[in-house]
Amino acid sequence: MMGMKQRVAVLGAGSWGTALAIVLADNGHDVLMWARREDQVNEMNDHHTNEKYLSGVTLPKQLKASTHMGEVLAHGEALLISVPTSGMREAVREIVAFNKTIPYVIHASKGIEPDTLLRVSELMKDEGIEKVTESIVCLSGPSHAEEVARRQPTTVTVSSDDVHATKRAQDLFINQNFRVYTNEDLTGVELGGSLKNVIALAVGLAEGLGFGDNAKAAIMTRGLAEITRLGTRLGADPLTFAGLSGLGDLIATCTSKHSRNWRAGFQLGQGTPLQTVLDDMGMVVEGVKTTRAMHQLAASHEIEVPITTALYDVIFNGEHPESASEQLMGRLKKHESEDFFKHLKE
Repeated sequence: MMGMKQRVAVLGAGSWGTALAIVLADNGHDVLMWARREDQVNEMNDHHTNEKYLSGVTLPKQLKASTHMGEVLAHGEALLISVPTSGMREAVREIVAFNKTIPYVIHASKGIEPDTLLRVSELMKDEGIEKVTESIVCLSGPSHAEEVARRQPTTVTVSSDDVHATKRAQDLFINQNFRVYTNEDLTGVELGGSLKNVIALAVGLAEGLGFGDNAKAAIMTRGLAEITRLGTRLGADPLTFAGLSGLGDLIATCTSKHSRNWRAGFQLGQGTPLQTVLDDMGMVVEGVKTTRAMHQLAASHEIEVPITTALYDVIFNGEHPESASEQLMGRLKKHESEDFFKHLKE
């Protein structure tokens, strides 16, 4: 067990929030989770399960849940937020309104807000989180909730503008199964975790069309080049994208049956309408909104992102997946080291 026992409040009882709460409880921390639905809270407290989100997983008995946001916030010496990016503003408003000082806040959300084009930590600041905390930490990396909940070996990255908060978050989570690295590039860590969901959608779409491993490898590699091109323009360290929160997360998300983004892309490639795909999933597919945000970011910075553009046309402009893929494969006539490797040399 690492570090001192702490009281930790966790907002969000989906698969990822619950998996991280299991890690915290395993480390001996006193964890209280907030969930919106009374039936879900009762299930977690009485039966120690969260079947909708983590089927077949038994929760530690010391992990408790409540529907009362105020009770949960009052409990925490540290706060972990694991809600979809679309729900982050509302969550932060409630935290700020409660007006309890929290030494540091950790978020485990991977997205970029369309239109405002804010990363999650920027979005949190936009809603005034700094009134109640000094530091925001991002936790990211190749980490499927289903595997973390079953205590399978997992390695993640934590990052913040505050090096002391980063170290505290590392101490909070690290254990034998859940290894935690630190990284000072908050911009890169947040962007890598968010933008890889777009590429996972594209890989899933290609596989849904019947393409094989060669195409998957090409999209992942060229997709990483797009992420690095855009991320570097936004001030990230290009080496971050070769690390856990970049390449690592990209591999995990593009190659796994656990990945909602891959599954959504696969169904789109098979011709299923987007709304049907999202309804069937029953959980948020972050990559759909992030595709719009990445497309907007690239346009505003005049960065070429052909994979993202092709995917955007399929999702938002009704283009047929097959014609989008033909367009994409037809344009890849350039020197490979023009983008990704160039950034690594600089």
